[in-house]
Amino acid sequence: MTALALFEGPAWLLAKFYDFTSNYILAISLIAAVVMLITAPLQLKATKGMLEMQRLQPELRKLQQEHRGDRQKLNEEMMKLYQEHKVNPLASCFPLLMQFPVFIIMFRVLHGLTREVTCGVADLSPGALNLCVDRPAGTKVFYPDYVATDTAIYKSLAGKSEMLAWGLDLAKRPFEVIGESFGQGLIYALLVIALGALYFVQQKMVAARASVSPSMSPAQQKIMQYLPVVFAVFLVFYLTGLVIYYMAQAIIRIGLQWYITKRFYHGDESLGQQAMKAGERAREMSKSEGGGGGMFAQAKRDLAMPGPGKGQAAAAASVSKRVTAPKNRPTPAGRASRPPASGRSTRPSPPKKK
Repeated sequence: MTALALFEGPAWLLAKFYDFTSNYILAISLIAAVVMLITAPLQLKATKGMLEMQRLQPELRKLQQEHRGDRQKLNEEMMKLYQEHKVNPLASCFPLLMQFPVFIIMFRVLHGLTREVTCGVADLSPGALNLCVDRPAGTKVFYPDYVATDTAIYKSLAGKSEMLAWGLDLAKRPFEVIGESFGQGLIYALLVIALGALYFVQQKMVAARASVSPSMSPAQQKIMQYLPVVFAVFLVFYLTGLVIYYMAQAIIRIGLQWYITKRFYHGDESLGQQAMKAGERAREMSKSEGGGGGMFAQAKRDLAMPGPGKGQAAAAASVSKRVTAPKNRPTPAGRASRPPASGRSTRPSPPKKK
């Protein structure tokens, strides 16, 4: 029941927006706007937390050098530093963690609204049987789920086989339309390409700010920049309605990124500018230490850092290896051989007289 309510709430809101707009694309876009309105404060908080973390990078580098051989002490000092400056190192993860649940919810809601039943098949529910009246066996029609039967969106979809808005069938996948007709499918392909372009612009704005981060190498920044574009390409296999949802969200995100840049990076004393200067100092410290500034390089240094007692054990093992005598090798000349354990002499016995 709880899982069902998880999808009925967004479906109910989508039905309300359809009552207001009488258009599927506009209703889905309004859903995207509501989601962004809820997540925008979290995104702003995550950006602020990330910049505050970056501003602490020089202090973190010093702690790593001071407690290089004691991981437990290093973690304790880092937590004290975070508490002193009221920084939450996990704050930047919350918006990312919300992406997947929202994707699942919209995926299920759109699939529920365009749920198909096949007329003439046994064990159809009474509601589905009413939709199949005067329809030949084998005909597939929509039997919407998650919304009440008296809503406008249910009445507009029930018994139909298309979810049309502005000439687009939102119930079809772009690759299906491309396979049926290249000319008609070209419109759907351009839709996915436009989504990829929006993602590229959005990530370009983020990359312009992330380039000052000492925790990411240029290669990692490129991966983060093009990863959403790859996600857009994969949407060619999902319902077009989901593509519309992410297009509307991408447009709003571009506006949000512009606001973030203006709020946190405008002015010499802004938090972003302070983080940039701290990032430069952290990179210089990293170079002077002979290490890279990427987070992978830092992970390697953390793995190489010995824990309590590990350094002594490694040193003892090294000494043990050095003093162990090699096997099956002749004793160098000029060195006395160790007498046998039995104490017998190794000199040859004189010959016996006959």
